[in-house]
Amino acid sequence: MLVSRVFLSTAVVASAFMCVSAFAQQKLVPAQSEIVFVSKQMGVPVEGRFKKFDAQIAFDPAKPDTSKISFTVDIASATLGVPETDAELPRPNWFNTAKFPQATFQSTAVKGLGGGKFEVSGKLAIKGNSRDVVVPVALVQSGATTTVTGTFPLKRLAFKIGENEWADTSMVADDVQVKFKLALTGVGKI
Repeated sequence: MLVSRVFLSTAVVASAFMCVSAFAQQKLVPAQSEIVFVSKQMGVPVEGRFKKFDAQIAFDPAKPDTSKISFTVDIASATLGVPETDAELPRPNWFNTAKFPQATFQSTAVKGLGGGKFEVSGKLAIKGNSRDVVVPVALVQSGATTTVTGTFPLKRLAFKIGENEWADTSMVADDVQVKFKLALTGVGKI
């Protein structure tokens, strides 16, 4: 179970990068934002989250192609809510936080799809491995706050999360779902 949670944490980190990058050049409101990852351990869904992340976002919903999004996630902030499992996540087989303390995302393109929906493409780097990702996002505006939500899949083994004996997907699935909700201030009208 500890290994499953570690895999989930890795997925969450990747997701967080992608999600944040799509949403704002404005200011992230951490208390109203979250990055969650869900993996399966022996077929049972396991949920984790990242407690610390930041974004540098320049986003104009009227001109999404001019947007620039970058994101950093403090990998050591990953938690599955179980102390024994959380103690395993920073180790070399999982996130190796001593060598790779952050995961990053840098957008390469933002495409408007209409109706407050966008597609953010970019490079996600976790544990020294970089992959192209595409993250679908939806924006909803309420007063001065814009909430950005999305879900995307990632493969933990592509980022070497869960190495050696943990590379066996019969215990911890390779597929991880990353879900995010980001609260932003300063975004233009959708």
